[in-house]
Amino acid sequence: MAALKPRHLDTQVVVIGAGPVGLMLAGELRLGGADVIVLEQRDAPTTESRASTLHARTMEILDSRGLLDPIGTPPNEPRGHFGGIPLDLTLPGPYPGQWKVPQTRTEEVLQDWAASLGADIRRGHELRTLSVREDHVETEATGPDGTVRLRARYVVGCDGENSTVRALTGAGFPGEDAGREMLRADVAGIDIPARRFERLEKGLAIAACRDGVTRVMVHAFGSAAEPRTREPAFTEIAAAWKRVTGEDISCGTPLWVNSFGDANRQLDHYRDGRVLFAGDAAHQQMPIGGQALNLGLQDAVNLGWKLALHVARKAPEGLLDSYHTERHAVGQRVLANIKAQAMLLLGGPEVEPIRAVFGELLTEEDVRSHLAGTVSGLDIRYDVGQGEGEHPLTGARLPHTALLTGDGPDTTTALLRAGRGLLLDLSGDQDSGAPARATAAPWADRVTTVTATAPADSPFRAGDRVLVRPDGHIVRAGPGTRGLDTALRRWFGPPTAAGAADTSIDKWRNDMGRLIGRTALITGSSRGMGRAAAIRLAREGALVAVHYTSSKEAADEVVATIEKDGGRAFAVRAELGVPGDVHELFLGLEEGLRERTGSTDLNILVNNAGVMGNVTPEETTPDKFDRLFAVNAKAPFFLIQRAEKNMPNGGRIINISSGLTHCANPNEIAYAMTKGAVEQLARHFAKHLGPRNITVNSVAPGITRNGNPVFDIPEAVEQMAQLSAFGRVGEPEDVADVVAFLASDDARWITGSFVDATGGTLLG
Repeated sequence: MAALKPRHLDTQVVVIGAGPVGLMLAGELRLGGADVIVLEQRDAPTTESRASTLHARTMEILDSRGLLDPIGTPPNEPRGHFGGIPLDLTLPGPYPGQWKVPQTRTEEVLQDWAASLGADIRRGHELRTLSVREDHVETEATGPDGTVRLRARYVVGCDGENSTVRALTGAGFPGEDAGREMLRADVAGIDIPARRFERLEKGLAIAACRDGVTRVMVHAFGSAAEPRTREPAFTEIAAAWKRVTGEDISCGTPLWVNSFGDANRQLDHYRDGRVLFAGDAAHQQMPIGGQALNLGLQDAVNLGWKLALHVARKAPEGLLDSYHTERHAVGQRVLANIKAQAMLLLGGPEVEPIRAVFGELLTEEDVRSHLAGTVSGLDIRYDVGQGEGEHPLTGARLPHTALLTGDGPDTTTALLRAGRGLLLDLSGDQDSGAPARATAAPWADRVTTVTATAPADSPFRAGDRVLVRPDGHIVRAGPGTRGLDTALRRWFGPPTAAGAADTSIDKWRNDMGRLIGRTALITGSSRGMGRAAAIRLAREGALVAVHYTSSKEAADEVVATIEKDGGRAFAVRAELGVPGDVHELFLGLEEGLRERTGSTDLNILVNNAGVMGNVTPEETTPDKFDRLFAVNAKAPFFLIQRAEKNMPNGGRIINISSGLTHCANPNEIAYAMTKGAVEQLARHFAKHLGPRNITVNSVAPGITRNGNPVFDIPEAVEQMAQLSAFGRVGEPEDVADVVAFLASDDARWITGSFVDATGGTLLG
């Protein structure tokens, strides 16, 4: 007997952990079109400096996502180390050496980026349970508003070396516990000499001052790692520092203290069915030379596009498993070099002969460049299966190269900004590139084709066609198109035509599920255009609050229709245009949201409710005028004002206006005035809410079936139809489809706009 499908998925992927790795993964998933909710135990981003080194490969990745401008120009240090022995890290590339960026800044930039792409980041949520079903995963977390239960296709643990996801799943984590440790503190108010891996008689001491704060690290030779349940006290660090250096730093003010040991562990499998791991949840290592953070960020970039393709049902067989294959091998290699460094760094006098030999070897350029490539991540090359006679760049990262495209100068790095696959046709002209473009055309929804010319001194060959994954690694390179179709299928799945015949309910939910995990309030949605919009947004995956004023039966019918189709909705009542209307509406709304999601977040607001005038100018009374403005203009203003408190960054506000703001009807002067006000409301709120990536737009329907008896008169309908360029009257679904588009991430670049949905009535 076939397993029952889950009635509703709250999102496609739940990421546990909003550190740099979890946030990077969330952004990558959103670039790939996957819906993602991030649960983080901490109430706010870290204020601790923690990891502060970004290596060259990570800098290239951040550049490929347009994230270096927000970071600014951090200090660059070409000289790193290997086990405390100086090592020049410079290699060919745009970002040689290492770059000093506090983790606080890295997290801030990644969070803003992921949120701007539509990631739902929920802080203060502690994971409690995780249950893996045949076709989905169920999680339960405690949050500020109580227990939150989520269903998703996949869960990814990015929750650090003490991973709750790992503990709940019982994932094997073999390796070695810490035998030795470093004590570390950021201290203000001390003045001590700078020390770079200074080996003294009794131990190792490091000190570096930046902006008035000195970071000290100390290890006493022969001391064992303490079994710790909490961070060490500053007094312990000060005592160890004095024992090793003879200096007293106890008078300083500790801003942050911690310890880290030489534990060395790695998961057997980075993927266990519907549960995956990235960053320190997958591997535990001593953070020597800043490699741990960089390794985790690169895990996220490798996984994100693969998982996004997978949940969209466009991935080729085995693509998701390649995450483990590729990254486990890289992690194993990094853990090995870190273990070697820990022996050199923390060993006492007994390691001095080995250190002397290493020091001599590092003067040899081949050795230096080999280790620099290992530490920086620039030497990573994946087995992408091109076979014999492969191009020397196959499997390696795409080199940063200046190009001349049809749109002018560009760079290989900038061409990866959209997080899509890239076919780089270096034939230099459109005619020569036609065969490659034709081959890649069926993958146009996943791969961008660019014809360009590379400089003569570039690492490319004349006429190369280079296929690049979203993570920047080359999977096919060479002249002509031989093998291109095979590479496209292997890494980007079946062509569009091959996948078009799949009409299963599961695929429909994926293709139509642009709003999975979102919540929506549609005013006046018990009938007409509001009803159609509610059904449409629910079909896209949103949890919809169906607002009504008087007809509970009609609202319940809309909810029942949505639930029959597998969606989620609930009814909420409030009369608009009267004192206390917004307060009453949000009381019911928040109660319904909290009951179903454990949160009061509102992602989408559609101001649809309105009343018509149907009265001549001479017969318009002050009461009638005030009523029109109270319902049609005042209520939307204060609904938006109130919704701001509930709406996360990246929300959507859509106001239903009218074509009558652009054509005259004397019997609707006051009504048209209210809708003109609504359009101004959208423009000005769009400017106000733009910094939060909340869009505000107006949709103007024309003559649309709304239940008025006039639509039952064929002659009247025929006459009204002549006003449209299409020769028919509008259907509520015509407008609902426009609303659904504006509510989706596809409309993220549209705000403050007037969308003519009159069917061409305004063309005259």
